[in-house]
Amino acid sequence: MFNLTNEELYKYINEDLPYLDLTTYIQTNKDKKATLEIYTREDIIVACSEEAASIAKLLGCKVKEFKPSKTNLKKGEVILKIKGTYENIQQTLKLSQVLLEYSCKIATQTNNMLKIIKQHNSTCELLTTRKTIPFSKKMCIKAILCGGALPHRLGLSESILFFDYHRKLYSSNEEFYEQITNFKKQLPEKKVIIESETLKDAKNLMKYKADVIQLDKMPLDEIEKLVNYKNSNYPHIKLLVAGGINLSNVENYAKLKVDGIVTSSIYSCGMANIGCNLKIKH
Repeated sequence: MFNLTNEELYKYINEDLPYLDLTTYIQTNKDKKATLEIYTREDIIVACSEEAASIAKLLGCKVKEFKPSKTNLKKGEVILKIKGTYENIQQTLKLSQVLLEYSCKIATQTNNMLKIIKQHNSTCELLTTRKTIPFSKKMCIKAILCGGALPHRLGLSESILFFDYHRKLYSSNEEFYEQITNFKKQLPEKKVIIESETLKDAKNLMKYKADVIQLDKMPLDEIEKLVNYKNSNYPHIKLLVAGGINLSNVENYAKLKVDGIVTSSIYSCGMANIGCNLKIKH
């Protein structure tokens, strides 16, 4: 696991709080002592609570307690409790709450999908794409790790994945197939992953020794046929499925005994229902 750095958190703070909290600024007696509890209104997997606590510290508050990332919380339980001046508490409140709303929802959705997959296929992994929310990659990746998934790709620089538009460079699929051996020779420590949409193409990719084949939007019955074909002829090759997979249909894919399920849906699953309780010390 990793934590976002203070430098990264300052950038996040400055997006929303570049100067001051104007609402709080025009109030009087804002130096009064206060406490804040951020709690969940639904069952969640906690993610990025370390960052929420760090934001509070960076804005002059003292952290009394917080639940670590990956903790299972029930509705009503407190994620983070801080104290400080009313002004500093108000500056912290929305920044920490919004971060937790997004990250905890991603972690919870991830964990829900993973549970469904493991019920049907204990060796299948949930893998998330590089399509994170722009400018929020590290938060998204930490959240999916908290939920139990692994990143399918962290970016364009660290993995090889050929899509249909990469094949446009060649005069035919056959010319592309002939290049697979060369790709493997150039980067012998990397796996060559190639996306495919048809049974015929996927079988050819197996014949030409692709390491991993990612089946995109392929009908379930065709995936099942391909899994059986692979197991009989090329058991060392790994099969991933991708394309429109989410919490509502992941069970159908998990039953097919593929090696991994690739999804982007986790990054657009909404926000957790998280509330705040602020108290003034009179």
